[in-house]
Amino acid sequence: MWDFEIGRTIGIVLRTWPFVVFRMIVYFGITLAFIVVTATGAGVGYGAGHIFDDAGGPLGLGLWGGVAGFTLVSAVLYWAREYILYIVKAGHIAVMVHLIDGHEVPGGQGQIAYARQVVTAHFGEANTLFVLDQLIKGAILAITGLIGGITAFIPIPGLSTLVSFVNSVIRMSMTYVDEIILGYNIRQDSTEPFDTACRAVVLYAQNGKAMIKNALWLTIFMWVIAIVVFLSTLAPAAAVLYYMPGQLAGWGFVLAIIFTWAFSSAFIEPFCIAALMQVYFRRIEGQAPDPEWDRRLSDASKKFRELKEKAGASVGGAAWGRAPGTA
Repeated sequence: MWDFEIGRTIGIVLRTWPFVVFRMIVYFGITLAFIVVTATGAGVGYGAGHIFDDAGGPLGLGLWGGVAGFTLVSAVLYWAREYILYIVKAGHIAVMVHLIDGHEVPGGQGQIAYARQVVTAHFGEANTLFVLDQLIKGAILAITGLIGGITAFIPIPGLSTLVSFVNSVIRMSMTYVDEIILGYNIRQDSTEPFDTACRAVVLYAQNGKAMIKNALWLTIFMWVIAIVVFLSTLAPAAAVLYYMPGQLAGWGFVLAIIFTWAFSSAFIEPFCIAALMQVYFRRIEGQAPDPEWDRRLSDASKKFRELKEKAGASVGGAAWGRAPGTA
C-alpha cells in the first residue's frame, strides 16, 4: 500500500487554496487562449479561403489558420515557462513544504506574496530555477534504469513486453520528482540550490523503490480522478456546443480533455506533489547521501554530472560541495 496520508494531503492542498485558485486561473487562461486564438486563426483562414480559392479554399486555409493560432500560443507559453515554474509551481511547493513541517503560513492572497519571497530567497532569479529544474529532470531519467525498473519487483523471465509497458508507466509516475527536490531545497533552507539538489537526487535514488511504489499508486489515483472529471465535463461541454452554430460536436470532446487537464494541473498535481514530499521527507530522515549511488548516477547521467559541476562552481570547486556521504 501507499505510505502517504490521503486526508492530511487533501488538507494541505486545501489550506493552500489561494494557489489552487491561482493555478486554475493560469491553466484555464492557457486553455482559453488555445481555444480563442486557434478558433480565431481558423476563422480568419476560412474567411480568406473564400477570397483566395486557389490557395486551398475555405477548409484548407481554415485548417492552416487554426494551426497558426495554436503555434502562436505554444510559442508564447514556451517563453512564459520560466515564470510559470517560478511563481506558480515553486511558490506552491514552498507553502506546502512549510505546512508539512507544521509551520504557519499566511492565508488569503498574502500567501502568494509570501511564497514568492521564499522562492526568491532560495533560488534567486527565475532563470536559475529553470536551469536547475531542467538538470534535475535530466538526472532523474537515469534512476529507473539504475534501480532495475519493474524487474526489481517481478523478476519473471519471458515478460519483456509487459516489463517494457510497466517501465513506461514507472517513468510517467516520476513526473513530480523535480518538484520534490525543489521542496527539499526549500526545506533545507539552502542558499546553494545546485549543491542541495545533488544531495536530494542521490537520496531519492537510494530510496527509489519506495518512492516509485508510492508514485505508481498516485498515478493510478490521478488517472481514475481524471477519467471521472472528463466524463463529468463531456456532457456539459457537448450541451453548450449544441446551441452554437456549425458542425462543432467534436469540440465537446476536445473541451472536456482541456478542462480535465486544467483541473488536474490546478488540484490533482499539487495533491501528488504534497503526498510524495511527505513520503520523501519521512524516508530520508537521518540518511546521508550514499557515495555508491553518487557514482552510479555520475556514470549513468550526463545531466547529473552537469548538476555536480554547477554545484561545485557555486560552492568553490569541490564536487557537489562536500565529500560524498556527508550530511
